[in-house]
Amino acid sequence: MEKSWEEAIKKVLAESAAPLHYSEISERILSCGYFKTDGATPAATVNARMAASIKHDGEKSPFIRVGRGIFALKNPPLALAENSSQGLNKKKPKTSVERDAESSGSIIYAFGMYWDRKRIVWRNDPKIYGKQQASSKRVDFGKQKGIYILYDHHTVAYVGRAVERPLGKRLYEHTCDRLGGRWNRFSWFGLLDVSDDGGLKETSLNLNETSLASLVATFEALLIEALEPPQNRKRGDDFSAIEYIQDKDPESEKRELENIISVFRQNWEKQYANR
Repeated sequence: MEKSWEEAIKKVLAESAAPLHYSEISERILSCGYFKTDGATPAATVNARMAASIKHDGEKSPFIRVGRGIFALKNPPLALAENSSQGLNKKKPKTSVERDAESSGSIIYAFGMYWDRKRIVWRNDPKIYGKQQASSKRVDFGKQKGIYILYDHHTVAYVGRAVERPLGKRLYEHTCDRLGGRWNRFSWFGLLDVSDDGGLKETSLNLNETSLASLVATFEALLIEALEPPQNRKRGDDFSAIEYIQDKDPESEKRELENIISVFRQNWEKQYANR
């Protein structure tokens, strides 16, 4: 029987021996069939549900935030509490000030890593498709704004910004300019958030509520994620944006099928002509 979001979240956390990031919680919910949704932002929905419960229900909330984007049950099953080697389940709930300090200052809302140039149908205004998870609704990031990196395999070839012209147009320009033959993959870091219906939306940034430390931490984490320096032993822990996986343009699949049919027809005609 399908559960509500809250019930599904509690079941996943109850089955886990350790606290989980909200993106991992949403992935387990969908893969186990605890809740079904065709929304484009299941991870963001899970995060919002738990954050709202903690904020509005206070001590009555079943959830506790133990780190940036990481949650656990306030009162986990006894067996899990006894077997937890990290002891995170026993942490004292954080104050509202601590919670606000963790969630403020984010300017990057979504990102994609090492996407394949060949999976996109290039035109003046291309579709740049991605998904939060395999079962999520497809999102077109062609209108996204932010920062992008072009790679020659895993070597950084170019770093650019997409503001006046969105991500799709900027990438298309790089298929025609001096960089056209010098990159085959790209990463992007977006300033626009994703709505549950799969659209992009601007989110106001209140610099008065954004600390300099949180901005610096965001940019540090962005660089660690993008460049993967070998001496950094951890990923960008302060990077709270949601990663999207690349999804092929349906038109690309259609063109591939048409090419296969065309080749088959040509071969058949040659064989028939030789008889």
